[in-house]
Amino acid sequence: MLTQEEIKKQLGRYAADLIPPNATIGLGSGTTIFWLVTELANRTKLGLNLKVVPTSIDTKRLAEQAGITTVELNDVGSLPFTIDGADEIDEGFQLIKGGGGALLREKLVAAQSEKLIIIADESKWVSQLGRFPLPVEVIPWGWKPVQKKILAMGCNTVDLRKDNARPFISADGHYILDCHFEKINDADALNTSLHLIPGVVETGLFLNMTHAAVIGHADGRVEMKIKGSSIR
Repeated sequence: MLTQEEIKKQLGRYAADLIPPNATIGLGSGTTIFWLVTELANRTKLGLNLKVVPTSIDTKRLAEQAGITTVELNDVGSLPFTIDGADEIDEGFQLIKGGGGALLREKLVAAQSEKLIIIADESKWVSQLGRFPLPVEVIPWGWKPVQKKILAMGCNTVDLRKDNARPFISADGHYILDCHFEKINDADALNTSLHLIPGVVETGLFLNMTHAAVIGHADGRVEMKIKGSSIR
């Protein structure tokens, strides 16, 4: 049986095979993406020509260290696809993302992509969203009233994300509230309600955006689940 890191490494190799030469794609964030960048670094040394729009400062640094050209979202039109990870993905291809704190940029890049491809180990494939705390990015000035409103919506607990005992600051200068709903029965309604709260910048609910999910299993299988059309 493979360890979680071995599964992620295998997913990185699989995802690298999906990228055609001379492509410009969105490149997500997280530990699974690290292994994709590692694989792309090897292929870049062998002549792969690739440009990426990174969704986080960490991904940008990793890509540039690997010799991969990075470009800003403002400098590209639509992207053929983005490859990213997820904290949870359900059978309807709805996601919770933002555990690493890059949900705003991740969603912006995903929204500019014709297709969003998620790579994740089998633990992220769930029957219902909500076990993973839902990240909500908020304006620092007035985050407490936002917290109270989310609690009033029936959320069990809403924690201000911390970094070494200080509030975590996103790449765009915002705070993140981790919202423990446990079960999200209607993701669309919840997403709409959260966006109606003044001070909410973005939510970690990525709805109706995912076209395919590549799921790695401990037994060594890699399963590609398609929603709609194939990526090729």
